[in-house]
Amino acid sequence: MAVTDQKKIKLTKIQKLIGRRMLESKQTKPCFYLRAKADITWITKNRRPLSKELGTRVSTNDFYIKSMAMAVEQFPLMAGDFKGDYIQIADEINIGLAVASPAGLVVPVIKCANEKPITEIAAQSTALADKAKLGKLTLDDLNGACITLTALGMFGTESFLAIPSPGQASILSVGKILNVPVPADDGFAMIKQVEFCLAADHRIVNGDYAAKFLSAVVKMLEDPQSIL
Repeated sequence: MAVTDQKKIKLTKIQKLIGRRMLESKQTKPCFYLRAKADITWITKNRRPLSKELGTRVSTNDFYIKSMAMAVEQFPLMAGDFKGDYIQIADEINIGLAVASPAGLVVPVIKCANEKPITEIAAQSTALADKAKLGKLTLDDLNGACITLTALGMFGTESFLAIPSPGQASILSVGKILNVPVPADDGFAMIKQVEFCLAADHRIVNGDYAAKFLSAVVKMLEDPQSIL
């Protein structure tokens, strides 16, 4: 972002593009919003030992991406695109991951995430994030997402509502990992919990369908052996 004087900030090409696409989405998508919380205690406790065992650094985002992809397999309308008088289901389950770059927000894509082990997802998400920081993402890296994950927990944000990109039925946002007390046999125990917010296009999916999708994501994250 170039500062031309004290009161005018010149927009970059990517900022102009993002602005147009988000305005289009906001004006044309009748979205509704769902929230759900997930206990990711096992993931936070075992992620580093698991990374060492697998020989690849696996992040919490990689678990989110894998669970989203497998949930889309169960609920394919979440990969739908509204075409006026029909809904086009994506040929592949490609998950976009919103990341910051010097040029602005970009969304590189993990292709066929449902077919890949979490180690491959981890390696690709790391490589794409590195390319984004260096401004070296290609058009192929950025094309083809059918649903997107966006995370702001690293900035202390506990939850937020995001805007789906044009051509996508939904976007899943996730916030900060929180320490939460829950009832236990001997009083209380502390768990690691995150909140997900799903924005979904009501022309493509209804609340019942989207809620089942979100529930599937949460269940897999709370039983991560099912996605390893």
